[in-house]
Amino acid sequence: MSKIDEIRAAMVQAMKEKDKERKDTLSMLLAALKNKAIDKRADLTEEEENEVIKKEIRQTKETRDCAPTDRTDIIEQCDARLAVLEEFAPEEMSEDAIHAAITGVIAKLGIETPTVKDKGKIMKELMPLVKGKADGSLVNKIVSEILQ
Repeated sequence: MSKIDEIRAAMVQAMKEKDKERKDTLSMLLAALKNKAIDKRADLTEEEENEVIKKEIRQTKETRDCAPTDRTDIIEQCDARLAVLEEFAPEEMSEDAIHAAITGVIAKLGIETPTVKDKGKIMKELMPLVKGKADGSLVNKIVSEILQ
């Protein structure tokens, strides 16, 4: 079952339960997925579907972060939206798994004492391994901590 079918089923369920906020969020996500498929002119792969979902999550977080603190209605709406979107988001790698991947890449490259100068080589090998599975900024932060 594709993500589009899962989201459509969840949206129908939300309509039956008269949960307007959840239905609106799912409708917005479904529209984003369909628009991406239309732009591609083909069905989306699972990786592309996950990319769209992550993009929607990122945009919602940005909206919440940019909202003035006295606009609690916007912040609450974004929090509710995030809760729904994260149900369909792919599983993220844990920090331990990222550490293990970094250690594996360093060993593969044959670097005995990694320095900041090696960061580019490490990131070049590492990012294709964790793309779509881990947040890039978190990976960058952990690599920087290891290279200290």
